[in-house]
Amino acid sequence: MGEDDSGRLERLVAELDARGLLARVVRTPRGRAFVRVINPDATSLAENVTCRQVPVPEHRDWYYWWSWGEKMHRADDPAGAATKVARVLAAVGD
Repeated sequence: MGEDDSGRLERLVAELDARGLLARVVRTPRGRAFVRVINPDATSLAENVTCRQVPVPEHRDWYYWWSWGEKMHRADDPAGAATKVARVLAAVGD
């Protein structure tokens, strides 16, 4: 991961916090970082979101990625990404 991803992850954390989710940047021993997100009303609903560039040389834009490796949303729109995460982590009836 590039060192540039840290700011993108922090911006996502701020947007997730604004939506009432618990979020923080976690760094692994290898230096990789991700956002751990938990729904405080249903703590079994959680997700880890990474931020990295698309692995195609001619298209190197930054994206947020779901834990299962699927591209989620452009990193230049953390509010849009947070909306998607909040929808996925919503408890039934929310």
